[in-house]
Amino acid sequence: MHVGAFVAFYNAALLEAAGIDYTTIETWDDFQAAGAQYNQATGKAFGVASTGVNMVEPLIVAQHGGNFFDEDGNVAVNSPEVVEALELEQAMLEAGAISTIPGGSPDSEEAFGAINRGDYAAIVYPAWYTSRFVDYMPDLAGDVAIAPAPVLEDGDVATIGGGGTGTAVVESSDNADFAAEWLAFAKLSPEANVAVWEVLGFDPVNMAVWEDEEVTKNPDNKFNQYFRTNLFDTLNEVADEIGHFEAFTNPNLPALDNMFTTVTWTEIFENGVEPQQALDQAQADLENQIGQ
Repeated sequence: MHVGAFVAFYNAALLEAAGIDYTTIETWDDFQAAGAQYNQATGKAFGVASTGVNMVEPLIVAQHGGNFFDEDGNVAVNSPEVVEALELEQAMLEAGAISTIPGGSPDSEEAFGAINRGDYAAIVYPAWYTSRFVDYMPDLAGDVAIAPAPVLEDGDVATIGGGGTGTAVVESSDNADFAAEWLAFAKLSPEANVAVWEVLGFDPVNMAVWEDEEVTKNPDNKFNQYFRTNLFDTLNEVADEIGHFEAFTNPNLPALDNMFTTVTWTEIFENGVEPQQALDQAQADLENQIGQ
């Protein structure tokens, strides 16, 4: 049900101390240059190369105009667009702009501690990650700025939705109709969408809320108090350039996710395997696994 738009979370305090202005980061080339500079200046990690979650990769693949499946729904993880996306990430890794993280992703207990200590300065993740900062990284209050996710120089897509919360009604329930009616209210009504932001820190699926400054600019809101910049200023900046990643609706996505997060990303980000080779192997293994 809920899929948050990707944004970038920068520890502006750390970057300022290293002489880096996060507002100058617009493209992935900018991100790589800033990350390499930060790493060289501080010896610390800048961004994240996740091995345990398939999250940033869909964003970069979408920005390249690609997908993980072809038009017929067949696995196509070694397509040129996917290879280019992973080559971009591996180049950032080699430059020191991204590094692997404890727990395999920014959304793990081990990672929360590392980020809270200042071991990482830039997290590109869906907007719902605001809740992780507020709930698990209290020491960074006032230090973190939200900005648009990096883009390709000539890409058409600025961001896509990432993650996702699925909610269902059991069809055989004696109260299925009532449950569905209540669920529609809880997920889709204006009141519920305001609560999605005020309670959870998520970007509401009803984008009309994005324009309601009484809600989005409320100075008493705990998320507004935590971050240096306003989430909705960033979201409205990219609202007309939010793409859709078709792979998220493919029934073979779980198998693909499992392959990537148990084998492929480790091969690329920890073992130094060339993306083309790692993705060719993933393609062959997935074809065998799902009988394509």
